[in-house]
Amino acid sequence: MQINLSNLGKRYNYEWIFRNLTYTFESGTAYAILGHNGSGKSTLLTVISGHNLHSEGEIKYSSNGTIIPVEKIYTSLSLTAPYLELVEEFTLLEMIDFHTRFKPLRHNLTNLELIDRMGLQKSKYKFVKDFSSGMKQRLKLGLAIYSESELLLLDEPTTNLDQEGVAWYQEHVTQNKTNRLIIVGSNIHHEYSFCEEHLRITDYHTVSTKRTV
Repeated sequence: MQINLSNLGKRYNYEWIFRNLTYTFESGTAYAILGHNGSGKSTLLTVISGHNLHSEGEIKYSSNGTIIPVEKIYTSLSLTAPYLELVEEFTLLEMIDFHTRFKPLRHNLTNLELIDRMGLQKSKYKFVKDFSSGMKQRLKLGLAIYSESELLLLDEPTTNLDQEGVAWYQEHVTQNKTNRLIIVGSNIHHEYSFCEEHLRITDYHTVSTKRTV
């Protein structure tokens, strides 16, 4: 997958969140969107996902040379963010059954195998509403990382995770990088340490830097 941004800008009322953003994201690479609080990291991710319309400029999606209309991009992506909610009236198994009706799992995983990978075996019949905040975040991440999607968008992915949960996230996102375009919005290094490219948003413009290792 390739995503081309050309002079992209987003504003709310008269306030510009970001502006003049021209950049290309390509499959097989992981990107980190960096910037101070309020700089527009989360907004940019919602624009890329098609959940939020941009105010100026252009955004184009393509896969293997075929243009993907913005209204269809949701079929090719997975997104997790603190503001996204789970269906708390479902048990864990019911939540995964519901999710996989729309997005199959990578590697031909079964729903029970996904539960094993998330380390939630003892909670498969537990209602999501009774999960701790860390368990809910691990569930969100598991559904996003292991969905069959070309584009993986992660906004503040380790919110509510303890040290063990952070290690789990790092292990599983790294294992699932192949043949994917991954974009992480974060200010926390352990959330984007695996990213090869950094895109920093500062005062309505962006500066791109390549990570050195």
